[in-house]
Amino acid sequence: MGPIQYISITPKICKDVQELKLFFPFIHKVSSNVFFNDFVGSRTARRTFEFGRTYVVRPKGKHQATIVWLHGLGDNGSSWSQLLESLPLPNIKWICPTAPTRPVALLGGFPCTAWFDAGELSEDGPDDWEGLDASAAHIANFLSTEPPDVKVGIGGFSMGAAMALYSATACALGRYGNGNPYPINLRAVVGLSGWLPCSRGLRNKIQVSHEAARRAASLPILLSHGTCDEVVPYKFGEKSAHSLNIAGFWNLTFKNYEGIGHYTVPKEMDEVCSWLTTRLGLEGSR
Repeated sequence: MGPIQYISITPKICKDVQELKLFFPFIHKVSSNVFFNDFVGSRTARRTFEFGRTYVVRPKGKHQATIVWLHGLGDNGSSWSQLLESLPLPNIKWICPTAPTRPVALLGGFPCTAWFDAGELSEDGPDDWEGLDASAAHIANFLSTEPPDVKVGIGGFSMGAAMALYSATACALGRYGNGNPYPINLRAVVGLSGWLPCSRGLRNKIQVSHEAARRAASLPILLSHGTCDEVVPYKFGEKSAHSLNIAGFWNLTFKNYEGIGHYTVPKEMDEVCSWLTTRLGLEGSR
């Protein structure tokens, strides 16, 4: 087992949440008409998911990588597209989709944009496999059309980070939760202030397959979490990093941010930029 690389960072607190719109929960209406009709042949009764508008930030330089970035619960793709466009990463194309609007158990059944239905954040809570698989397939569909010489990855904040980590496990296993093939070779995964869904039994699933273990060990993952997060408590980020590590995801870095709550800060995004530049071998990002 490889050790998790822990890095503690104490940045200047910058609560620029008005601009970033990252506090939970933000309730938005979905206005576009993108349908995704259960994609991967579930054997059970199927739901139809209506995804919202997708925002794309084109690379300002040579196109070397494409990353799908996923918003948090109740947000939409627009908020993050504005922030990502300002980052010094001219070689990355950013795709920022909007999740379907659905009832969410965590909010007492109130409907809002969510990548999957979420209840309590614990290993004992039920997992919305159908919702997770639908969103994972929707995300993979964006990446499947990218040029073969372009490296692809997934990142996200809060529930978006959870969705990114679920996609990472699907990539390693080579299949969605319903058993159908996962088609994308991810080169980087970033999760900010999130958690790992469907962690039960992950270690056993990875270790019974040599190919799954190889893919898990080689997939670069960056996780970061504020120690004062009041929405997704820090312990869930730390536990997620531990669960991934013992399952065989050894190329994983976990960073904690002292005194930071459920939002991002410039120092954190600087670290994301540096990590992506190194892991994806980007040119001219600075």
